[in-house]
Amino acid sequence: MARVSETGIPQDGGSPVRAGVPEHGRVPKYYAVRLLVTELVDGLPEGRVLPTERELAERFGAARETVRQALRDLLLEGRLRRRGRGTAVAGAKLEQPLSLASYTEGVRRQGRSPGRTLVDLRSWPCPAKLAVELGLGEGEPVWHMERVLWADDERVGLESTYVAVERAPRLDVEFDPDSSFYSYLRERGEAFAGADERLETVLATPREALLIGTPPALPMLLIHRLSRDGQGRPLERVRSLYRGDRFSFTARLERSDPDS
Repeated sequence: MARVSETGIPQDGGSPVRAGVPEHGRVPKYYAVRLLVTELVDGLPEGRVLPTERELAERFGAARETVRQALRDLLLEGRLRRRGRGTAVAGAKLEQPLSLASYTEGVRRQGRSPGRTLVDLRSWPCPAKLAVELGLGEGEPVWHMERVLWADDERVGLESTYVAVERAPRLDVEFDPDSSFYSYLRERGEAFAGADERLETVLATPREALLIGTPPALPMLLIHRLSRDGQGRPLERVRSLYRGDRFSFTARLERSDPDS
């Protein structure tokens, strides 16, 4: 049975587990335990509950606080999730393409059921900075729609959408908040032809963490998107906040010019 040695390197038959271990061979004990827990998790099916902290401490010859820190790391990374008072193996992260496909389309491609819960939908005078982005005059009416994002029965993100009222004058009475906003606009003849996106990592605000149901310390992936129609005019501004432990993003890259 693998245990943590005096040097902090997990030992299994005399061979150190080298992933993440610097050349001088010393690592913090919590990281050594994390490697051992990761190896354990890799051999378990999704949803399997791990042994208790005390049992893991005895198995790996480490203090319970050391085990607790290792588990905390794997929870933040998305390898584990809380189940009642225990810790269980988490499923694979959702892969969302960086493309004009909607959230609904991306989740369905992975065999999951997308959903949204409306938090707020109202129109208000467009502030100056947003007006510039949307090609509007300051003070023109703009919709703000905020929705919690779901995958199956799990809250995974928070989305804020801004669109000029003139683009969708009856949004508040015609649109089903649990459906795809992209599909709604397409049905109205608004075509998405391109978008600019910016992705960054952030921490959720206390309000956002409460809506998504995560600890405030959980890293989030934030995407800012400005979509344009076929004439190149701004169509919508979206701020999407995704759980870093449940999402990864993919993109297809192609060389546009041959090497000279």
